[in-house]
Amino acid sequence: MASTGPNDAFVAFEHVQKSYDGVSLVVKDLNLAIGKGEFLTMLGPSGSGKTTCLMMLAGFETATHGEIRLDGRPINSVPPHKRCIGMVFQNYALFPHMTVGENLSFPLEVRGMPKEMREAKVKRALDMVQMGSFVARRPAQLSGGQQQRIALARALVFDPALVLMDEPLGALDKQLREHMQFEIKHLHESLGITVVYVTHDQGEALTMSDRVAVFNDGRIQQLASPSDLYERPDNSFVAQFIGENNKLAGTVEEMSGGKCRVRLGTGEVIEATPVNVTGKGAQTVVSIRPERVEYKLAMMPQAAQTIEAEVLEFIYMGDIFRTRLRVAGVDNFVMKSRNTATQRMLQPGEKIKIGWAPQDARALDP
Repeated sequence: MASTGPNDAFVAFEHVQKSYDGVSLVVKDLNLAIGKGEFLTMLGPSGSGKTTCLMMLAGFETATHGEIRLDGRPINSVPPHKRCIGMVFQNYALFPHMTVGENLSFPLEVRGMPKEMREAKVKRALDMVQMGSFVARRPAQLSGGQQQRIALARALVFDPALVLMDEPLGALDKQLREHMQFEIKHLHESLGITVVYVTHDQGEALTMSDRVAVFNDGRIQQLASPSDLYERPDNSFVAQFIGENNKLAGTVEEMSGGKCRVRLGTGEVIEATPVNVTGKGAQTVVSIRPERVEYKLAMMPQAAQTIEAEVLEFIYMGDIFRTRLRVAGVDNFVMKSRNTATQRMLQPGEKIKIGWAPQDARALDP
């Protein structure tokens, strides 16, 4: 999806700040534009400000400074129930004394909808999440996955243009969580709704999102598509938070033609793409993804950067082999290799030469 400016945004945060004590800022000067129909994920560690942003958008928290707009209108002073926003929480928040049908009907009753129309909308929403036969059950009679489907149906039942999801899959087991990721994404695509999703699970964010806003310390560190975040992180925080990453610390010796030469602490010199370094003499951390590292000369990319390595640990993981190496004095350098008919198992203590494409090594802030 193309980037969205504040003027054509469906959801816009404009210079938004949030403080709970009047001193420290949980959210610092947030500017974020979300397009209509977009699936945007706010991703970050605990305390990074992502959930606070979602709560301000929902109306459960008030911005200390700045303005939040929905479809062009300011909503800072609009109460939550008048924002027409669907909400899905991690703990489902279903009424235990009501049946599934009554849980879904409740937000429609609040809006004064006649009974016949309520029943039609409840049936439609339950059919969306394949739960039509559960209309008479109570939440206690449902599994966690079934309760989450009902919570999702309740968020969609009144046809909101915007749905907010706060760690909605956090209580589910791994297999069910992965299944629900695809279900939510398919619902988003079929309904054309705008979704703002909060998670600390980077795999979830990469799987589901059109764009991801990576939060840390109350600020967006990078806002990009999943592939851009993974392949082209802007700084060390994003590189470490999104996926697994090898780090080699060193000093920039030379910069030219969109490349830089970095001398590592043990004396080896490697090439990298400068991303977040000031110039010659700057300290840097070079990041390389484990799956971009090869040890077979025939498989190495053209003009590969090569370096000596010692095998410390070899782990068989079924579809992949995970090898921990000592590289340039670093003992936690990881190489991931696909399990193929020609791939052999490496032995601890074995000395090998590894390599990667220069463009896969990125020189970032130290």
